[in-house]
Amino acid sequence: MRLRVEFTTEPFDLEEAPAHAVAAREVIQKAQLDAVDVGPFGNTAEGDAERVIAAVGALLRDSLEAGATRVSLQVNVLGEDMP
Repeated sequence: MRLRVEFTTEPFDLEEAPAHAVAAREVIQKAQLDAVDVGPFGNTAEGDAERVIAAVGALLRDSLEAGATRVSLQVNVLGEDMP
């Protein structure tokens, strides 16, 4: 099964990336996922279910430890006919 995760961390800082956002990005970039897209208002990545689920756990732990006060995420199952 393939999954897509979309996430944001808060509080936002438009001047520079806060430590919690950097921590979340580092987790996703190291997780060996596909189609990784990081940006200031949202981030996405895709991969097999085991890798995505492990990455989500690490993302929550690391970003909260780095000062996130809120982590919003959505996980979608990707079917064969889905982009």
